[in-house]
Amino acid sequence: QVQVVESGGGLVQAGDSLRLSCAASGRSFSTYIMGWFRQAPGKEREFVATISWNGGSTYYADSVKGRFTISRDNAKNTVYLQMNSLNPGDTAVYYCAVDRRGWRTPGGNPIDYEYWGQGTAVTVSS
Repeated sequence: QVQVVESGGGLVQAGDSLRLSCAASGRSFSTYIMGWFRQAPGKEREFVATISWNGGSTYYADSVKGRFTISRDNAKNTVYLQMNSLNPGDTAVYYCAVDRRGWRTPGGNPIDYEYWGQGTAVTVSS
């Protein structure tokens, strides 16, 4: 069982930046693929970004490419999502997820992720 806890959400204005953090339990964190997803009110959960076990590969949704950066610190069992140039369309609950199959190529399909946090809410006002 892997515990996943997100933090860092809040209310910001358009153009602002925010950094989300996700802490995952377990001594094998450095072998996990980690992903960020989001769900806006009335919409389905969508992929945001993912990172390989060693941080060497990252992938982003087109909607956030160039504005968001995913990174990880394996010594702290933590993955981050730096979000810049936020706009109201980024308003959502952001979820962190774990795929323990670190040998795979990271992807954006939520069914590949086994463990999920409770989410942290991000609201961007115009």
